[in-house]
Amino acid sequence: MQAFNPYLPSWEYIPDGEPHVFGDRVYVYGSHDHFNAPIFCVGDYVCWSAPVDNLKDWRYEGVIFRKNQDPRNRLGLRLLFAPDVAQGPDGRFYLYYAFDFLGMIGVAVSDKPAGPYAYYGKVHYPDGTVWGRKKGDQFPFDPGVLVDDDGSVYLYSGFYTPTPAIASGFHKLRNDGGVVVKLERDMVTMKEAPTLLFPKQGEGSFPNHEFFEASSIRKDGDQYIFVYSSRHNHELCCAVSDRPDSGFVFGGTLVDQGDMFLHGNEVEQQALNYLGNTHGGLLNIGDDWYIFYHRQTNQHSYSRQACAEKLVRLGPGQFRQAEVTSCGLNGGPLAGKGRYEARIACNLWSGSGVARYDQPFDKKAHPFFTQTGKDRMERGDQYIANMRDGAVAGYKYFDFTSTTAIEVEFSGQCSGRLRLSHSPDFQSAVAEMAAVSDGMRKAVRVPMTPEKGVQPLYIRFEGEGSLNLHAFTLE
Repeated sequence: MQAFNPYLPSWEYIPDGEPHVFGDRVYVYGSHDHFNAPIFCVGDYVCWSAPVDNLKDWRYEGVIFRKNQDPRNRLGLRLLFAPDVAQGPDGRFYLYYAFDFLGMIGVAVSDKPAGPYAYYGKVHYPDGTVWGRKKGDQFPFDPGVLVDDDGSVYLYSGFYTPTPAIASGFHKLRNDGGVVVKLERDMVTMKEAPTLLFPKQGEGSFPNHEFFEASSIRKDGDQYIFVYSSRHNHELCCAVSDRPDSGFVFGGTLVDQGDMFLHGNEVEQQALNYLGNTHGGLLNIGDDWYIFYHRQTNQHSYSRQACAEKLVRLGPGQFRQAEVTSCGLNGGPLAGKGRYEARIACNLWSGSGVARYDQPFDKKAHPFFTQTGKDRMERGDQYIANMRDGAVAGYKYFDFTSTTAIEVEFSGQCSGRLRLSHSPDFQSAVAEMAAVSDGMRKAVRVPMTPEKGVQPLYIRFEGEGSLNLHAFTLE
């Protein structure tokens, strides 16, 4: 068994993934997108888990909390945004969720990490007023929760974009950046008003990596690590302190969807993948650390999929930026033998570069991940569509020690060739083949002369029309 990115099945769309170890399993809690949905987070919360000693073996735990369980959402019309889960001092598990754009954080509780969860309440002040209902409140959004070693409970939250007046008629809330509030041991009552920790601009902000959203908190020894999405939106950064509620300093980028900032590149059009929002958290198992994040599909940000990369730890709370790969949880490169779905590409760009999915772009000019069938069709075929002249799909990494041939499966309306290389500039090729289709799916096998050892693989279409890349087999 091997692990790929995305690490869940091709038909599953779980963004905002927060990984936590409870007992001998890793549980991932995230929002729930649907394939080709018109907006974010239209599904009920589901959970996936894996043994701590085998992150290749993910198990579906089912629906853990439904939208209509919230008393203010009996019709299920409001959305459940990014959640987090923590085990309280009483041993129970508490699920925190951003309740649409209504400016409230809901809480549900369960005796088991995989639920089912029952509605518990809204985070509120000691007088019972729900946070987000007082004049001057910071907008509650994207909860991250920490139960410290002494039982103290900290809730982190925040959003960059100014919010409109609350739909139910309440006043407009503040959006100054990332905040922290200490909770009582009941996990839902605020001890005090929130404190601004991560201003989105001005003094105390992190230049070029200012806070945007996606609060997440972990602890590494005596160091507190706050993970967040910056104003660039496509990177996850961290800030580090020896205190949970003050003193944080910028710790660098952990991962970026397009490998921005990794080699000094700050030109988005030259990113190595299509860009959109991302959200995730850190996972620590023994000496190993991972960063979980998500990617976009279907040329928009409403069908996002869960990915993860292993991090190099440089010291307490210090990490080297991870490169996006096709094999993040595999523990090493993928085997240079066997059949691989095209969907595990970690790099994808058109002949003219990439685009941001949250900004206007010419969809006809760009390749993208998509699938056949409807949402949650467990036998659906996810593939890369619309590869036009100069489009590239990149895979990292394979062990090419004994690979001698490759068979590529493609379809579309196209006439040209596929060129394969270890280099994104394609100065030399390890294989070439004709790529001609009148709509039928084809498989073409050719000899391959890769460099021995661990290498990336880039596949470029050169020619006329549009090619769909489905899979390839290394022999």
